[in-house]
Amino acid sequence: MVSVKRSATLVAAAWTLACVGIGCGGATTPASDKAAAPAAAAASAPAAPEAPAVTGQLSALAPANLKAARPKAPFDMTGTWFVDLSKGFDTWRSGPPYPKFKGEAAKAYAESEQAKKEGKSYRDWIGQCYPSGMPVIMTRVWPIATIQLPTAIYMVSGFENSLRVIYLDGRKHTPADEVVRTYDGESIGHWEGDTLVVDTRSMISDKHVIDDGLPVSDDFRIVERFRLINNGQTLEDQWTLIDPNNWEGEWTSTHWWKRQDDNDITEVECLPNLNEKLPATSSKGLILK
Repeated sequence: MVSVKRSATLVAAAWTLACVGIGCGGATTPASDKAAAPAAAAASAPAAPEAPAVTGQLSALAPANLKAARPKAPFDMTGTWFVDLSKGFDTWRSGPPYPKFKGEAAKAYAESEQAKKEGKSYRDWIGQCYPSGMPVIMTRVWPIATIQLPTAIYMVSGFENSLRVIYLDGRKHTPADEVVRTYDGESIGHWEGDTLVVDTRSMISDKHVIDDGLPVSDDFRIVERFRLINNGQTLEDQWTLIDPNNWEGEWTSTHWWKRQDDNDITEVECLPNLNEKLPATSSKGLILK
């Protein structure tokens, strides 16, 4: 019986000591202890590490890069844009007119024209959840959210949430043996008067097509000339497509987007288990090769 009473006494004493430090139920912590607690926590927090020295290219979002002195941009394309197809739905394409195709592109063009006559879809890799890639992603019938910073322009398409970044901080293209290729490529921009000139390279060529299944090679390159016109309500982009392996010379077309102030971009995924149930992506008339 004595040992039981002694144990109960020890437990009660331990509980009292614990409550003094942290407060338990009706127990209170002295004001001096409460005041000391934040100070003690701050004293025990690890010191903020010094920012590592950057010897190479600063990130487009690095504060030092954003604050760097540079001329003011002639225009700001921040906003939501929707491709203008008022001249005809087919104007999402880069042609016609078309250049003189050769090699694989000449073969693909002939096959795609035959597929049209037969009412079939040719090389619709986009319908199989592959990225649209440049330049097709720009003229999908979905809005594009654009955020322009001093160092870069970020574009997020409502179609598959495809991300495109145009760097404006003076960097050079990544060397070919170091760059990580993407479907939208590496875009580097600079200003020429009131025009933004963008050079895009290093795009993935596999299942990357233009218009109706026309292929591109690893040497594919795009040069764009953006202008903001009509009091900032219209974005104009004249792009020149260059691929010496698939066509001769330069292939140029001009496209427009209208500002759309009542629309926001939402999260989008292209899921195979849903996509395969769509008639347009599972039709027997679909030619994939």
